[in-house]
Amino acid sequence: MKTILKRELRAYFLSPIGYTVIAVMYFFSSYYFFTYNLFGNTTDTSTMFSMLFSVAVFLVPILTMRLLSEERRAKTEQTLWASPVSRLGVVLGKYIAALILFLIAISGTLMAALVMQVYAHPSWPVVMANYLGLSILGSALIGICLFISALTESQVTAAVAGFGVSLFLILADALRYVVRGRALRAFVSFFAFQNRYRSFTVGIVDFTDVVFFVSFAWLFIALTAAVLERRRWA
Repeated sequence: MKTILKRELRAYFLSPIGYTVIAVMYFFSSYYFFTYNLFGNTTDTSTMFSMLFSVAVFLVPILTMRLLSEERRAKTEQTLWASPVSRLGVVLGKYIAALILFLIAISGTLMAALVMQVYAHPSWPVVMANYLGLSILGSALIGICLFISALTESQVTAAVAGFGVSLFLILADALRYVVRGRALRAFVSFFAFQNRYRSFTVGIVDFTDVVFFVSFAWLFIALTAAVLERRRWA
């Protein structure tokens, strides 16, 4: 797994993808920090992190689109099958590499909080709750998009499908107010990522929301490993 992890991290920084994702996230973090905190003269970071939800949702498909689809397109899957690493180990190596890059990308929010610390006194428990929320949101999204990447050999298809799922996750929060039927509304509310993420932005760490995002990540990691195992024996 360590070999896969190192290889994927190296690939991120030997191509424009890693730098692009980091630069875009830093840009939006700085923009929202300036607009809502510096210009608004407030230490409340809730708005900045709320706005970063949409940015993260649309950046993750770009971050993960090549992880497994490229292996399939380049016919290098056989190399993975021949390695002593298990299918789960392969998936975890690629997943952790993407997660590390995502955490580096959102570290700009912590730098913004450090800047505020020089001139004011931000609530660090709230800041850390926000960072935790954004981190586990990213972990769930990476798991989902990694699974999508395993289903196709086209990076474009993986990215577009990831964007489609991401759009559903954004719209699910609004759909729960318009769908009819208690059961359907409960189903949509359960998958409303934005609704579950919102509590973190106000400094509330709800254990059920933490379990929800982490469970989503592990579910799709397991599904991805199952897809690879099935394709190996197909």
